[in-house]
Amino acid sequence: MRQMEWFPVPIALWSRQRALDGIARTIERASDIMILVTGATGTVGRALIDHLRTAGERVRATTRHPATAQLPTDVEVVRADLSDRSEVAAAMRGVDRVFLLSTGPAIPEHDAVVAAAAADASVARLVKLSSGRTGDDTATDPIPTWHRAGEHAVRASGVPWTIVRPLGFMSNALHWAGTIRDHGAVYAPYGQGRIAVIDPRDIAAVAQVALTTDGHDGQVYTVSGPQALSPAEQTAVLGEVIGRRLGFVEVEPEQARRAIIDHGVPADMADAIMALRATALEAFTSVVHDTVERVTGVPPRTFRAWAVEHAAQFRSAAA
Repeated sequence: MRQMEWFPVPIALWSRQRALDGIARTIERASDIMILVTGATGTVGRALIDHLRTAGERVRATTRHPATAQLPTDVEVVRADLSDRSEVAAAMRGVDRVFLLSTGPAIPEHDAVVAAAAADASVARLVKLSSGRTGDDTATDPIPTWHRAGEHAVRASGVPWTIVRPLGFMSNALHWAGTIRDHGAVYAPYGQGRIAVIDPRDIAAVAQVALTTDGHDGQVYTVSGPQALSPAEQTAVLGEVIGRRLGFVEVEPEQARRAIIDHGVPADMADAIMALRATALEAFTSVVHDTVERVTGVPPRTFRAWAVEHAAQFRSAAA
């Protein structure tokens, strides 16, 4: 019988095949990771889902109203009220990593429930979205106080954690869209206060990196945009972008508070929002941080770039 002949594989091809096999195993491992996103229908949560899907990650999203969540079909959507331990525990089954976003006076309770469930489920990594003001030791107003308690619960859980603290959202300018369209003006308090506002997508980009790569455990990332702007300066940028002369009218804080309540926000939450807005007069919120570029490798977007992308929401129907 003729013996089988062996043809040696060139070392270069063998090494390349080993590398490809390693990549395939890495991809296979990545596809086995399930990432839970809470606050999935908000600006940051929704942007994070887009980042994760683009990266090929499996995503499970929690919401209190799955039927109206309008999330992509490849996202597993589950109902979970973050105050309900059993619902959160069910949502946590099979999860490897968690993005924690909670809002309002219940932040301490919700963060404690999610952190405890993550620990019980042996989650490998938890990223909490906090508030930039939490890092200001002089801040005693409600929102940073709530987030400090939430951060404490996360740290005490034993789950490896990363905390992301944005100073202010560019998307908050959308609250002015109605008066810009109807009256060509922005009405806001604290007109001279400056905040280094950030695009929610840049917050989400930092969270994605912290969730999916190593080296971020135990880190606190204060994130900002590239420039500190006052409401009047943001108004000027919006006017330039939409090609319309806009006015800025500084209103009394109580008038702004009443407007918030008239939009259906509870009084205690309105008070918390106004206290946070007042901090724009302090130096802490105007500091520009290099965190976004340092963590993601990409500079944060400017307010002008954000405004260009959202210009249609500020233009009147007749424009």
